[in-house]
Amino acid sequence: MAAPSEHTHHIKIRSTQLEMPAGRVHRDEDYDRKLKDAQEELNRIQLQREELERKKTELEELTNRKRTLLSQQAEFTEKLTSSLTLIDRELYEMKQESEDLEQCRVCFAAHLDKIQKFNPESWTRDDLSEKLDRASMVIDIAGDEYDQAAAHFEGNRSGAIFGRTSKRGRAKNRRSESSEFMVNLRNGFAFNLPLLALGGAAIVIYLLK
Repeated sequence: MAAPSEHTHHIKIRSTQLEMPAGRVHRDEDYDRKLKDAQEELNRIQLQREELERKKTELEELTNRKRTLLSQQAEFTEKLTSSLTLIDRELYEMKQESEDLEQCRVCFAAHLDKIQKFNPESWTRDDLSEKLDRASMVIDIAGDEYDQAAAHFEGNRSGAIFGRTSKRGRAKNRRSESSEFMVNLRNGFAFNLPLLALGGAAIVIYLLK
């Protein structure tokens, strides 16, 4: 029996059947381009959003810093203004007190000089009474002025000089009460008046002898 013969069928495929249609290729490329453009646009929008967020954060930070600065400005303006007022007042009072102390020093030094010159042991019996009276007068005047000065400085930092405690609340009242004494002291009356009185008394006693 003869072997069956093999038949080969040749299928002819035209090249155009393997190629994509030109229109479809163009549509695919256009789609890819649009997709790429859309992605780039999304990236651009995202960058813009991030930039806006960054600027918003910076603006909020600057606003908070400005608000803090304004608060500190108001706070320290009030503090420093108040402090300057108090410092000026304190400096004025210190200057006034310093001038008053200088006047008191001159006055007290004059009284001390007179008192230290007393030498009762050298006084004779005849003039003992007279000199004791004069010495007592000098000491009384010195004591009165010392008490007035102590009252004037009571409540000030200089009050300790006279053994007075510092009480700022009472200082103004004491200062007003003793202002006349300090005015006289500055004008020289508190110091010169006792000298004039003693000098006049000495002249009168001398003339009556």
